[in-house]
Amino acid sequence: MQAHVYKSLRKADTYVYLAARDDFMRLPEPLRAQLGRLQFVMEVALTPERRLAREDAAVVRENLAMRGFHLQFPPTVEDPMTEDWGTDA
Repeated sequence: MQAHVYKSLRKADTYVYLAARDDFMRLPEPLRAQLGRLQFVMEVALTPERRLAREDAAVVRENLAMRGFHLQFPPTVEDPMTEDWGTDA
């Protein structure tokens, strides 16, 4: 399965995967409005062996098959003060 990846020029680190190139009508209107203009980044073959940096390729394939798109949000930032730093103080 081919995926066409676009980045939002309005929302940092937000990407949209589309099953068909430039098929923006698959996106609900409120989502299109929030994302603003989308810029093509790359085309990628989503095979079962394919690994993606921030997404589960199987979930992306399933969303593309069901909805025609997949939305990748920015990574969450964890509070560094919640980590166990190995001190007893």
